[in-house]
Amino acid sequence: MTGGQPSRPANIANIVAINQGRQPLTMAEPQAPTWWPRKVHQWRREGGVVVDTRPSADFGACHVPGAYNIQLDSSEFEQRVGWVIPPDVPLVLVVDGAARGREALHKLAFVGLDRQVAALMDCGMQSWLEAGLPSGTLTQVSVHSLYRDLQENGTRVLDVRAASEWNEGHIPQALHVDYRELAERLVELSLAPDEQVTVICASGYRSSTASSILLRHDFRQIRNVTGGMNAWKAAGLPLSDEK
Repeated sequence: MTGGQPSRPANIANIVAINQGRQPLTMAEPQAPTWWPRKVHQWRREGGVVVDTRPSADFGACHVPGAYNIQLDSSEFEQRVGWVIPPDVPLVLVVDGAARGREALHKLAFVGLDRQVAALMDCGMQSWLEAGLPSGTLTQVSVHSLYRDLQENGTRVLDVRAASEWNEGHIPQALHVDYRELAERLVELSLAPDEQVTVICASGYRSSTASSILLRHDFRQIRNVTGGMNAWKAAGLPLSDEK
């Protein structure tokens, strides 16, 4: 009965509890304290979860090591947080300013996830760097660069779109796993942490989220494709429809 249906979101317990009236929605404006970089750094070192809500390019240029990239600009922001972050795990949100922090909390409140937010870091990554703290990067590549690499040097391509999108056309020889299932299915992909893996989705948002998951699993040569399969198709590059 459930074959072909999407996996249930990680925060399904919250959703059910809210729908059944066992867990109230936050009716007042949700609040979270602001933390400065050194406190966030200590949180991360102690195993705390950090979610960077900035655009993929900004995340790629500089981010808190080990942070997930789940973009606030996505229309599915709160759902994607629910997909990726385990239930009841406290997290710190990296946001571009106080107003964006309020927006993130407001969106998360719709699905009862605002309660998981321990704090916001809204002072910007420049403050993080000025504090002398370590940072990570994620290489961004164009579809034309990816195509040249496939022709000349080879690279493992990981498509993290939904199965229905994959079936409509994908890069030949690409691997496929829905980004929502990536962490639990990583072993079956047989990817080595030291090999180059180029991650693609439709536009570059979900692939950046998937890339951040791979980075958290100690992969060292991860690249995100800007523009994703939309750009690949627009450029007229080769497609396969093999299931």
